Amino acid sequence: RERFDFGGRDVASWFPGHMAKGEGWSPRYLLPRQQAATFLSGAHIPLSGRNPMLQEALGIRPHILVLNKTDLADPRRQPVSARAGQGWLGAHGLLQAAAVTALLRPSLQIVPLVARLVGDSPRYHRAESTEYSILVIGVPNVGKSSLINSLRRLHLKKGKATAVGGEPGITKAVLTRIQVCEKPLMYLVDTPGVLPPKLGDVETGMKLALCGAIRDHLVGEDIMADYLLYALNKRRQFGYVQRYGLAQACDDIEPVLRRVALAQGRTQKVKVLTGTGNVNVTMLNYPAAAYEFLRDFRAGRLGRVTLD
Repeated sequence: RERFDFGGRDVASWFPGHMAKGEGWSPRYLLPRQQAATFLSGAHIPLSGRNPMLQEALGIRPHILVLNKTDLADPRRQPVSARAGQGWLGAHGLLQAAAVTALLRPSLQIVPLVARLVGDSPRYHRAESTEYSILVIGVPNVGKSSLINSLRRLHLKKGKATAVGGEPGITKAVLTRIQVCEKPLMYLVDTPGVLPPKLGDVETGMKLALCGAIRDHLVGEDIMADYLLYALNKRRQFGYVQRYGLAQACDDIEPVLRRVALAQGRTQKVKVLTGTGNVNVTMLNYPAAAYEFLRDFRAGRLGRVTLD
């Protein structure tokens, strides 16, 4: 397929309810109390995963961009690596980021980097406090809470301080400051994931949904699986062919889901009314197969894919 038919779907219905209620919180109100911000985005959706509203609120305040989940992104595409990422960010008009890194090895860079950025900022020298207070922002399910917990484990040798999960919306309110380091004394503030008030287009919304920023049921696992197949074929990422034992790449989602259902044992019993009474028939569960297809993608089992 050269293009994907979204069937006139409206992205407004995909907007999570807790975000609509939480729009009252904004980095504009929180930032005056913080010296800097850490902006998280997914390395596999570096464009779709950024929120222009959050970037505008940052202004000239010191901030770093953390590209998380680089293990899921195509290493042949920028900006997976830090060196390549700098030029890529500027070319796409993104943040003036001081670093591009990943949660696979965040702690060796983030704390000293933030300390240096804040120390070099003229705003910081006006304050009397020597502690660092950093706001953590980004779209849902990008790894903000995981970043905080990872830094605490490395620098304080302590367990997680904020809940994490595989679905968007785990953090629903701005939390209190969480200490992540003793020397220097640094606190991070976890925040709810926030999508732009208006998603630019259906395709951007679909990419966010594939990466877990929007709950699956709001979009529909069936169309998400179909779009995923389209996106994989378009990028010539054919890992699904071998994983599901297909003869070749295909453009039709039905045979793919059939193979997924057979491979994963996703079946369901359905009552069929016949002339002699009800008969239980075992049928393939295509909705469950679509969910498994999405799970395989998110876990990197279909290969490393960059959607942008």
